[in-house]
Amino acid sequence: MLQSDAPPLRRWLGGAVGPPRHFWGARTSVAFTDLVAGTSLGCRLGALEGRSVLLATRNQLTAALAMIELDGIARRLVICPPGVPQDHLRAIVATAEVDAIVTDCSSPDPSAPDPHTLGIPLHAECRTTIEPQHDLPMGSRQTEWVLLTSGTTGVPKLVSHTVASLTAPIKAAAGAPVWGTFYDIRRYGGLQIFLRAVVGGGSLILSSAGEPVADHLARLAAHGVTHLSGTPSHWWRVLMGPAARTIAPRYVRLSGEIADQSMLDNLRAVYPQAGLGHAYASTEAGVGFEVDDGLEGFPAHFVDDGNGDVDVKIVGASLWLRSARTAARYIGTDVPALTDSEGFVDTGDIVERRGERYYFVGRKDGIINVGGLKVHPEEVEAAINRHALVWGSLVKSRKSPITGAIVVADVVLKASPDGAGADSGPRLVDLEREIIDACRRDLAPYKVPAMIRFVPALPMSATGKLLRHA
Repeated sequence: MLQSDAPPLRRWLGGAVGPPRHFWGARTSVAFTDLVAGTSLGCRLGALEGRSVLLATRNQLTAALAMIELDGIARRLVICPPGVPQDHLRAIVATAEVDAIVTDCSSPDPSAPDPHTLGIPLHAECRTTIEPQHDLPMGSRQTEWVLLTSGTTGVPKLVSHTVASLTAPIKAAAGAPVWGTFYDIRRYGGLQIFLRAVVGGGSLILSSAGEPVADHLARLAAHGVTHLSGTPSHWWRVLMGPAARTIAPRYVRLSGEIADQSMLDNLRAVYPQAGLGHAYASTEAGVGFEVDDGLEGFPAHFVDDGNGDVDVKIVGASLWLRSARTAARYIGTDVPALTDSEGFVDTGDIVERRGERYYFVGRKDGIINVGGLKVHPEEVEAAINRHALVWGSLVKSRKSPITGAIVVADVVLKASPDGAGADSGPRLVDLEREIIDACRRDLAPYKVPAMIRFVPALPMSATGKLLRHA
């Protein structure tokens, strides 16, 4: 485990024994050793010292380079994922007292944040070309890392971390892992993989917005990916295509959504040589725990006996976490307290104990109300996904004049069962009946879908999760 007084990230780049380490982007790469005595920010690096910096690059590779260079230099580093609306950016700039911005735009770009419009006095450009610099400032301050929450319709909350809290769950990896991730590293899940590569002794293959899954997998294979991370929705997209076997990772990791048993079993079937783990984490609570026994949910002893340096409790079926991995606070005025009086974070995820294991059943804010009875969409999806011909599902509500709402589901199949081009399998009407009958066996009557619609794909958000509120 890393020390609580973790040094600036640049100090982790040099001195490692083993093969050369790189960040690989879609079109270019940067060797870690070049960053030891060089800069992607040119003469502007010194000018950024002590400032509150908004990192707003288009490219993940330039974001990675800037994060390494600014840790220990900037007073505050506000990491901005793509697609944040201009009015939200103005609120973020004001709340975080931003007085500098780093972009990778050398010419006007209507899709990029405009420093002048946002009233930011200092603009620095980050490039993928590293310039050697003899008097490179290493930095000694503790930079405040500010992440934006996702999944909200209004201005995102600003969550305050340090490198110490972000790297607390990371252990040095054996060998020289080559990490890949389907996440964007400017959000918590992707940032965790970025940090695992930097401080854990590995390299990182970055994803590229809009890149076809098959092309991304080909790049992962070309660079010898050994460890690969994504949400269950990311992994469904991989497994649905013929390119899934292009890669042969040693370790497969899931996080960000509930990993149900059908997902874990399908990954085990395609990658039998790989270690398989699913992690529970959130931007506020940090990484709570990792489960590597191939089963959904998590062991009850995490709550009963403690889980190492992470305290876990259940309050009214909601999961609460406390550890050194937890964020310090929300930034700004008129924001709620991030923790309770004992330092616990309410994750908002609902769990249910069955025997010696807890299972995730859904989110507090995602409940469907059917005649006054609560339905968690994720619980229904898990029941649907257990069918042998189902790849994945998305459960939603539909208005009802009688109960207020009914449960409906969109379902993606592994093969077309309608007789048109399929060698075997029931017709769609029979398959719908099969799935509904299976739900009746596993669920209370009010949770059973009233209707199933077969669709070619499920909508995914920018964070790699099922888009539940399209």
